[in-house]
Amino acid sequence: MDLRKLKTLIDLVSESGVAELEITEGDDRVRIVNRSTAPAPIPVPTTIAVPAPVAAAPEPSPAAAAASQPETKSSPVISSPMVGTFYRSPSPGAAPFVEVGDAVKKGQVIGIIEAMKLLNEVEADQDGVVKAFAAENGQPVEFGQPLIILE
Repeated sequence: MDLRKLKTLIDLVSESGVAELEITEGDDRVRIVNRSTAPAPIPVPTTIAVPAPVAAAPEPSPAAAAASQPETKSSPVISSPMVGTFYRSPSPGAAPFVEVGDAVKKGQVIGIIEAMKLLNEVEADQDGVVKAFAAENGQPVEFGQPLIILE
């Protein structure tokens, strides 16, 4: 390997911030280590002042607490099996897989979740009648998030 090529490689490594470069060309082998790259600074913990707690609000009455509980606690739900984007229909112009009031059977496709550019069918894990949708079309969903509330 000629010296001009070697000098060019050294300059490129120092300018780019690359820590190490190894090149093999035939029987020649060159390894360039950039020691000028400083290690990342270690963050120093800081103290944050937290205000004193404020007096707690009065407890709601048991009747008010029961009224504020979401209805999904007692209703069966079909939950998301993965993180992704939920779609109710197979394509943008197509009819949804299920609508409110439709009966669903275990194993029936109720929607699609797009994750990492792959479309994954979501199947009902129980029988029931669609009462409401907990996730809207095109909405990002998390693992275990309710998609459909059943009766």
